[in-house]
Amino acid sequence: MYCDWLGRRAALTPEKIALLDRVDGRRDAISYRAWDEQVNRTARWLVEALGVRKGDRVAVLARNSVAYLDLLFACGKIGAILQTLNWRLTPVELEAILREAPPSLLFHGAATRASAEALQGLGLRWRSIEAVDLERRPFDPTPIEADVKAEDPWVICYTGGSTGAPKGAVLTHGSVLANAVNTVAGWGLSGEDVAILNAPLFHVGGLNVLTTPLVLAGGTSIVCEAFDAGQVFELIAREGVTAFFGVPTMFLALLQHPGWAGSDLSRVKLVISGGAPCPEAILQEFWGRGVALKTGYGLTEAGPNNFGMPPARVKEKPGSVGYPLFLVETRVMAGDREASAEEVGELWIRGPHVFGGYWGRPEETAKTVVDGWLRTGDLVRRDSDGCYWIVGRAKDLIISGGENVYPAEIEGVLAEHPAVAEAAVIGVPDAKWGEVGRALVVLRPGAGIEGETLLAFCRERLARFKVPKDVCFLAALPRTAAGKIDKPALRREHGAP
Repeated sequence: MYCDWLGRRAALTPEKIALLDRVDGRRDAISYRAWDEQVNRTARWLVEALGVRKGDRVAVLARNSVAYLDLLFACGKIGAILQTLNWRLTPVELEAILREAPPSLLFHGAATRASAEALQGLGLRWRSIEAVDLERRPFDPTPIEADVKAEDPWVICYTGGSTGAPKGAVLTHGSVLANAVNTVAGWGLSGEDVAILNAPLFHVGGLNVLTTPLVLAGGTSIVCEAFDAGQVFELIAREGVTAFFGVPTMFLALLQHPGWAGSDLSRVKLVISGGAPCPEAILQEFWGRGVALKTGYGLTEAGPNNFGMPPARVKEKPGSVGYPLFLVETRVMAGDREASAEEVGELWIRGPHVFGGYWGRPEETAKTVVDGWLRTGDLVRRDSDGCYWIVGRAKDLIISGGENVYPAEIEGVLAEHPAVAEAAVIGVPDAKWGEVGRALVVLRPGAGIEGETLLAFCRERLARFKVPKDVCFLAALPRTAAGKIDKPALRREHGAP
């Protein structure tokens, strides 16, 4: 029941276009019937030629491609586990992950061959992902019968590592399905939707924000190797794109691209920003073009989709992530009690979309999932209308003179200044207040501004205790392998008094 998504979808809408392949200049259109057949061949090849069995891990260290998606759904059909590896990691970092969870087989791409070769000391079997199409051709396109249950693992997807080494979050067949149901029902996806897939498939955002939900809905994904602003505008113009997921840096790049001014965005109905708070200045730019850009909230351990916002209310509550989706239960906890309206607390989540635990880390799992509730570590507030707002990470909280200061709020204000491209705020020790904020700022190209001018800008918009004590200008902000701002690295480098 749970394993053969493509078989079900191909039976219902066989001729509907499932994928548009736009990797390496291709322009292939693949129907659900054709995709199901090629994935069946892939599954038989894995089992009959490569000896993959239910429960085996199949690792992929490669950039986005149709073959990557074929392996995802082939593993689903046979009950194997896709182990997604971040190609931005060094061989040393990859080795630590693979020693913890050795795969039966490792697929690498042309661009990641050197990293795969550097891992040969682990004794792994590895193959080129580019060879998938050729090697599976002789195999039967009929499905393999498999006994796969909702609780069986489908994907090991690694967390961003912003608070330590990446952990392997186990996404089960049931949790991926529940996330897709939540998304289709809550965001209004349908078989008419066309989405750009250029977020990396090693990340839960690439896998599950729109890709798997669109299979459930019978829509179309445009497969791109990576994000390219020019390509986004081309696809919007040529392919009737209706949905797009990205992170704030991607939306900033779109605004700064020459194609922004003349692009017809009238068909784009669903645009979600995730991974980090999206500055209101970016939201306003999209709203001005008639695009209801929304702030989303998710995490690897919960699907990742958890909230939705009606398009008509996006401007009414800028920056809010909206209301819980259909199968999502939430709590806002202030210590051992539930927080009242407008009070900040930690977000707890429960539902069938929540992950099955961290691979090989039962103690970490027990700390994170308590009595069925996922303790996210994210601070939120819920307004009197039941709408949720993300305040920041609990570990980012700055306590200055007894007052709670949330860096995300200050970062949002800094991002409103026209000279600022990006900003991060960290806490540094202070003899008087215990801790104060320090703003780390990247300026837009050609912009120049004094730190005191930025602080004065903050004083006009923030209570005095929230205003950072000083500003440091950087050429770039360090990022984790998942592309998030690396706060621990900033604290190590710039956290001294």
